[in-house]
Amino acid sequence: MSDLNRRRFLELSSLPGASFLLRAATAPRKMKMCLVCGAIGVKATQLEAIDLAHRYGFEAVEPQANYLASLADSELQRLLQDLKNKHLEFGASPIPADLRSSDEEFQAAVKRLPAFAKALQRAGVTRTTKFVAPSDDTLAYSDNFKRHAMRVREVASILEDHGLRFGLEYVATKDALEKERYPFIHNMKGMRELIAETGKANVGLVLDSFFWYTAKETDGDLLAPTNKEIVSVDLDDAPAGLPVDQQRDQRRELPAATGVIDLATFLNCLNKIGFDGPVRAEPFNEALRKLPKEDAVAATSQAMKKAFALIR
Repeated sequence: MSDLNRRRFLELSSLPGASFLLRAATAPRKMKMCLVCGAIGVKATQLEAIDLAHRYGFEAVEPQANYLASLADSELQRLLQDLKNKHLEFGASPIPADLRSSDEEFQAAVKRLPAFAKALQRAGVTRTTKFVAPSDDTLAYSDNFKRHAMRVREVASILEDHGLRFGLEYVATKDALEKERYPFIHNMKGMRELIAETGKANVGLVLDSFFWYTAKETDGDLLAPTNKEIVSVDLDDAPAGLPVDQQRDQRRELPAATGVIDLATFLNCLNKIGFDGPVRAEPFNEALRKLPKEDAVAATSQAMKKAFALIR
């Protein structure tokens, strides 16, 4: 990905007969290739995102709660019919609440959650997400664990009332873990412990191939949860030439770009447990972000189809 340029991606995108595209289209899987424009540096309205997802072969698209809330019933029904006609579905939406903010800020966000949840429910969305920071300047692990369990439980209760699942993502890079004074959850084991502590059945995991790699986890870790425990998945590769402990949180590559991360194992394990949710690319890649909108989406589609072709 470091030598991205417009011509190269246009050339790649002009190869619809490539064997890996054919395999990606026919692989026996339930997970959906989801376009999240913001995750690849593309600014797009809900309607633009739906159009881009359709034209570049995605199977799902991120819902934009504020826009969905603004639609009259008839307008929403037309949008949902358009999604259906384009063989698309909505993926997951990040919640507008910071789990580590001050009590006042968190409670203010909680008060806004019912309207957010209602807008998603009305559009048939069932999945929401949030990341959990792996370190904190003021709270040691046990106190931070208690605060997160309490806050996640409160958020999950509101989302549950609107038929929404809530996925939590751990961050596993060493730089993020050491960023603040006290380390916190930074692997799947710790996140599953937090989820169990909440006691909420609608809380689950967001799995990211980059963090699975930097946490030095294995196929056994991926096979431990059930499909019902996984809400959403992020799919990325890692920059080549860096030891795992020197990988940095927001420097990644498109799926299958370098081969550093064993995406065959990652995706096949998820497929084995029957994961049926959205999978997005979140590469945090400057070269990709500098591409024109359509080229960035085309490159992301091509990369994800290449990765999905690894599913057997």
